[in-house]
Amino acid sequence: MTLLQVNGLTVEDRQGITLVDQLSLTLNPGDILGLVGESGSGKTLSCRAMMRLLPGEGLTISGGEIRFNGTDLLTLSDKRMTAIRGREIGMIFQNPASHLNPVMTIGQQIAESRRLHFGASRREAHLQAIALLRQVGIPDPQRRADNYPHEFSGGMRQRAMIAVALACEPKMLIADEPTTALDVTVQMQILRLLRDLRDRLGIAIILITHDLGVVAQTCDRIAVMYGGRLCETGEKRPVLAQALHPYTRGLIDCQPVSEGGTGRLVTLPGQPPVAASFPVGCRFHPRCTRATPLCQHLQPAMQTASLAHSHVAACHHPLHVMTSGSEYGQ
Repeated sequence: MTLLQVNGLTVEDRQGITLVDQLSLTLNPGDILGLVGESGSGKTLSCRAMMRLLPGEGLTISGGEIRFNGTDLLTLSDKRMTAIRGREIGMIFQNPASHLNPVMTIGQQIAESRRLHFGASRREAHLQAIALLRQVGIPDPQRRADNYPHEFSGGMRQRAMIAVALACEPKMLIADEPTTALDVTVQMQILRLLRDLRDRLGIAIILITHDLGVVAQTCDRIAVMYGGRLCETGEKRPVLAQALHPYTRGLIDCQPVSEGGTGRLVTLPGQPPVAASFPVGCRFHPRCTRATPLCQHLQPAMQTASLAHSHVAACHHPLHVMTSGSEYGQ
């Protein structure tokens, strides 16, 4: 059964500029989906749209549907949508220091969700907060529950943010760059925690990142975005082993190797496009070495790889053989 089905999601600003263009993806219970792309590719904006939490007043969802557990979230009233946020869909933000209340203890912030959504008493909610802190690996949780966010290290604040999200027992978590600004050891601990939560609780996770190394260690499936469009998606191994889209291949080649590397790091030429001046046709064509006049004038439709029907990409000149046409075509 599909937990999340996004079809043709489109987000525009007040000038009518399309920032997220016809995004379609699926998420099954217990899956970890890596949403990958450079800064400005539309990853975070897409996920905020799924929760109907668009930043700024000038942004609107102008098309598509977001079906969660069979219900189109775009048809719900604000009151019903508020009940789903947190309770059904949780979010772990990129910078926990700016999303944890500095004048409330960590335990109070976790307990607040238990009291609001489950009607727990003050004592029950406090005990449950301690249990959640223990679950996410906070040492001495009974004492730490009385600490304020500034008394936690960066990695512990991120764990506390995860505990706040888990307090409502959501079916899905959106983790927005959860390892940013953390050292490598702490990054590994947070990623291991997310995998462990998936294995123990069956939570589905969308992991927003620009780091394919993180995706390779953590995710089951990958969706690659560029310029507000989905350019490739599929199971992790086929995508990393035989990337179809030149942009995906470029991201893979940009990853530093741990041993045996020589010379300079590989980089993608040029800069990501600006929303106000997205290129016509394939948005990657100004930076692509395989681009032809066709790429400059015609937007490619999603096509299925011949060896894996779940592996699709939008490219006129893919790096590997693809079938002609697909149910994903536009």
